[in-house]
Amino acid sequence: MSSTATDVVRLLTVKGETLAVAESLTGGLVAADLTSVPGASKVFRGSVTAYATDLKHHLLGVDAALLAARGAVDAQVAAEMAAGVRKALGADWGIATTGVAGPEPQDGQAVGTVFVAVDGPARADSGSAGGGKVEALRLNGHRAEIRRESVRSVLALLLKELASEQTGNERAQDTERNGGF
Repeated sequence: MSSTATDVVRLLTVKGETLAVAESLTGGLVAADLTSVPGASKVFRGSVTAYATDLKHHLLGVDAALLAARGAVDAQVAAEMAAGVRKALGADWGIATTGVAGPEPQDGQAVGTVFVAVDGPARADSGSAGGGKVEALRLNGHRAEIRRESVRSVLALLLKELASEQTGNERAQDTERNGGF
């Protein structure tokens, strides 16, 4: 269990919101990290490991023409995976990972090319259209290192989005609950 996963579960619990995960190259590692946190069942809805490209379309609603034109390792594919899992599993937030962990390139993309995405609720008070964010990563290392860093990166992106949307009152409640400052 990572401290980032712990922080994600804590913030989602404070906010009363839920999370769903769509994974490709990480093959369930994001879900495993989150569910290793005590209390995750209060916020974690579930996950879809769509390793095969056709499953990204059939299970997550990623546009088939986009997959045919660009392949599975693409920023827009990651965004659609996050939005699709959020909708499919009825969660407030969806996160996704897609990329190439190696040992061979895929869809014309080099090993270490990774896209992580988050999709969240629109916030009336912020004028936000939602949490639709994607980060492109160029990771070095062997397969396990690329997969591990992809997990860390998608959870860090979600944590950043959750923390930026937390109001002063929510921060005060969270601090009080956790005996912090």
